[in-house]
Amino acid sequence: KKISDILEKSSPKPGVPKDLQNLLSQHFGTKRSVIEMEELKLSDSCFLPANDLTHSFSSYLKEICPKWAKLRKNHKETKSVVMLVICSSALRSLELIKSMTAFKGDCRVLKLFAKHIKIKEQITMLEKGIFHIGVGTPGRIKALVQQDGLCLNSTKYMILDWNWRDQKLRRMMDIPEIKKETIDLLEMSIIKLCREGSVKLGLF
Repeated sequence: KKISDILEKSSPKPGVPKDLQNLLSQHFGTKRSVIEMEELKLSDSCFLPANDLTHSFSSYLKEICPKWAKLRKNHKETKSVVMLVICSSALRSLELIKSMTAFKGDCRVLKLFAKHIKIKEQITMLEKGIFHIGVGTPGRIKALVQQDGLCLNSTKYMILDWNWRDQKLRRMMDIPEIKKETIDLLEMSIIKLCREGSVKLGLF
């Protein structure tokens, strides 16, 4: 059965923390020891409230991040962003950037995807400027972290565009390549930062 056939018949359910935890368990379950699996576990306290499907992107961000104005003002570091938004494509990134206008105020948003933008350009921009929000695809964000172009130490919020469906009705975690890149990125550093309490995960 194709995933789009199943999805057409099922009403959309909002993502919950358990969904992401199950995804990580399934992905690593056969390859890791029990101890290694423990290190990949995320408790519910690592998560922000999930979108219950009633929110616009701006209203969701306002709910999970009421102190945004203060956070934005205090952010002075180059090579980093306060909020990282991860979605399945460049096109979807642009949609999300447009739809966060009411939330973002005058903060600077950086596009972090590969389409028409060279990675060197993004590294230079991150080195020279101060950006508050990064929106992009997991593959490019992972590459920027690996090349030391993007540092996640001052990132406080990581939002996964969890519930949105493309024309084929697939969510980001239904697309094998996007799912793998997202899990790689989580494993590289995000899970550790979540467990330490410095990053909170949101499922939009």
